[in-house]
This record gives sequence, structure tokens and C-alpha cells, in this order.
Amino acid sequence: MLSKAGTVASKQSTGVQLSLLGTPEAPRNGARKASFEDPAFANNKKLPLHRWVPWIAGFSADFVRGALQRHLRKKGVVLDPFTGVGTTLVEATLAGHSAFGFEINPYAAFASRTKLDAFRINPNLLLTTISLFKDFYRGKISQMYCPQSTPPPGFKTRGEFYSSMVLRKVLILQDFIASIEDNTIQDLFRLAFASTMVTYSNYSYEPSLGQRKSAGRENIEDYPVSETIVSKLYEMVEDIKLVQSQLAGEVPKWQVFNESFFDCQGKFPPGTVDLLLTSPPYLNNYHYNRNTRPHLYWLAYAKCPEDMKSLEEANFGKFWQTVRERDRVELEFKLNRSTLQEQLQELRKLHPEKGVYGGNGWANYAAAYFNDCYRFAKCAKYVLKRGGTALVVIGNSILQGTMIPTDQYLGQIAESVGLRLVEIHVPRATRVGNSIIHSEVRVKRAHKSHQLYEAVVELRKR
Repeated sequence: MLSKAGTVASKQSTGVQLSLLGTPEAPRNGARKASFEDPAFANNKKLPLHRWVPWIAGFSADFVRGALQRHLRKKGVVLDPFTGVGTTLVEATLAGHSAFGFEINPYAAFASRTKLDAFRINPNLLLTTISLFKDFYRGKISQMYCPQSTPPPGFKTRGEFYSSMVLRKVLILQDFIASIEDNTIQDLFRLAFASTMVTYSNYSYEPSLGQRKSAGRENIEDYPVSETIVSKLYEMVEDIKLVQSQLAGEVPKWQVFNESFFDCQGKFPPGTVDLLLTSPPYLNNYHYNRNTRPHLYWLAYAKCPEDMKSLEEANFGKFWQTVRERDRVELEFKLNRSTLQEQLQELRKLHPEKGVYGGNGWANYAAAYFNDCYRFAKCAKYVLKRGGTALVVIGNSILQGTMIPTDQYLGQIAESVGLRLVEIHVPRATRVGNSIIHSEVRVKRAHKSHQLYEAVVELRKR
């Protein structure tokens, strides 16, 4: 079932194959019904396993389930090159398919692995450990107990991340987690903490991670940390029992590579994937790594700023901040009968008086993004079987008031490397805007005639 927001969006859907020539416009309403469910992530917040980890982006389990049913008539191999927190892999495993994923963010990769481990975890052992934690916490919180755990030394924030009262509770939790001998159970506790840790901090997502006071909200002096963790863990127990009963048999093979999909050659066999199902970062400069910075430090995946910098460099499409000061980022490929090069040139000419905030900085960002689209297309061709399908969920963008039809350009790029563009579906003709189209940093706001939409680019290996 679709969420309420998804139901509204589906009424506005189109499903037409979009033209690849000329300057594209946003899809219009009134065309035939879309071929896919609304990909919006919101409904996952209520679904078993998927609800374990809040995520700012991604697609819905309903969308993945429908795609698997439509494109895989028998058990096969499913790959998600941008795994995120594992929606594709969880649904593929539940359907009996072998599931593989690539994810550069260590926290997201950890979340995916932990969710997939649920298929083999003993729920009774988890329940026993929860009881031990409640006793441990109750005994320590009422005493003059000084936790042995400490905050990660490299984690620096402009404001106090946790109040002193909340911090003590968090460190008591960390002491107990360190004492758990079973690694899979320990990981569930770590994930329960990571998925709730911002909730009782003085930071929040508005939509990007920032201080609560900057969003006009009061800091949190105290919070029921243990109750929150226990509630999340009981939720996990319930879900583990449910998915194990649904699977009712041998768990299919799965693996999550905490590496870039661009390094798939040598890590993954060629010509083995039946269905590639993914959603790469959009051309909207959303900083996934910075927004998981607390998780990366507190879970010991990052110890210093250099660790974060390496993630930025590995990110798909880079970021505007990493390429804006370069003289000129050129496309590393050529397309015939495409407006991409011309559109980048026009974008580059806008607002030169604004320096890096002008068109050249944003054109560099867009060019770097499409260069990575080209690398992605070549890797997709490498892993897919002949006749294998790739479904890529991607949204358009608006830079400097200019609409960039990312989906259509991706289709062109894929065809240039030898993949066949089957169709561009538009299950969501109107999606919620983000800061990239309204921020004054972008200099020029979007035209009223421009709208953001979400597309599914369907590709096939010849």
C-alpha cells in the first residue's frame, strides 16, 4: 500500500517515454498510468526491518517489491550499487533472490548488514540481552557510577551535541554494549543507538543536520534514553520473528561491499546480475556523509576530519563544495544529438560576478555528476547479464533557475556505452522541492513553470 503522500502523487503520475532530443520539459499530467509504485521512502517508516533506520532518501519497499515481481520470473541475482540502508537487498532476500550491494558510507553499509543479519538471529537471545541491559542500566543510573566509555575524541560540533544528563545515559549504554559478547546482538544494540541518537541530541534534521536552536527549537536537557533504546530493540525482536517466518527456509546469499561501485571490476564477477535496482544520489548537493557524521564518529567509523574528506571524494557526483573553485570541469565523454553540453555551457555563463556561487561553480558540479553517471553506466554494463535490466530511480534538478533533466541525460549516457534505453517512467510527476531550488546561495530561484519530478530509467543490456 502507498502512503498517503504516495497516493496523492500517484494520481499525478505519468508513464510516457520521454523524448531524448531538444531541451526537455518536466513531465505533464494526464498521460497514461505509471508502470511503477511511487518510490518515495516515507512508507518504509512503518514496515518491518525497514523501520529500523530512518533515512533521508531512498525508495519504498513497495516500489522494490513491485519491480522484483515484474522483472524476475525466477530466482536471480539482484544488485544495488548505492545500497543506502538496504531496502533493495532486504526485499530481494525476502523474495528468495541473491542480493548484493555497494555502499561507500560505513554507517549505511553497517545498517544494511545488520538488517540482513536479522534472518539468522536468535530472537530469544536478543530478548535475554535486553533484560540484562535493563537490569544493568537500572543499577548504574541510580548510583554514583562513572561510565568507562567516553565520547569520540574527534567528534567536534559547534554546539553541545548531548547535554550532560543525556551524555551520561548514552555512555552507560555504551558500557553495556561493549560488554556484549555475541557480535550480531551487539550490532543490533549499536544500530538501535545509532538510529535514535539524534533524537535525544541538541541537533535535528531540518532537513539537514543542524543545531536545534538554529531551527527555533529548545535544546534537550534530559531524555528517556534507555526507554527509547529498549523500545527500538523490542521492535527489532518483533520484526525478526516476522521476517524469519516469512522466509521459512534457507537464507539466500547476500553481501554488502563497503566500497564504491566504480571499483566493482575485480570485486564482482562480470555478466552475473539479472536485475540492477538502485537510486544514486540526485543532482541536489544533499550531503549524505555530513548528515551521518555523528553516527560515523560514535560507531568508530571516523576518527578525524580526513576520514570524512575521503568519503566526500568518493561520493557519486562529488559535491558543489569540492569542485566549485576549479576553473572548468569538462565532460569526459561525448554524446550525439544531446543538449547536455550546450546546457552546461549556458549554465556556466550565469552570474560570473558571484564567483564560485555563480554558474561556473554549478556547471562544474553538474559536469562532475554526469561524468559519474558515465562511469556508472559502464559499470552497470559490466555487471549485467545479456538481457539483464537496470532500473535507476533518479530525480531531475534545478540549478541557477535552470531545469536539468537528469533522467533523460542518464538515458543518453547509458545508450552511449551500449545499453538500451527501454523507457523512462515517471511514477511521481511532482515531488517536494529541496533547498537547492530556493536557497539564495544558488543565486536564482526556480521558474514557476519548472517542477521537480522523479523518474525510473529502465535500461537493458543488449
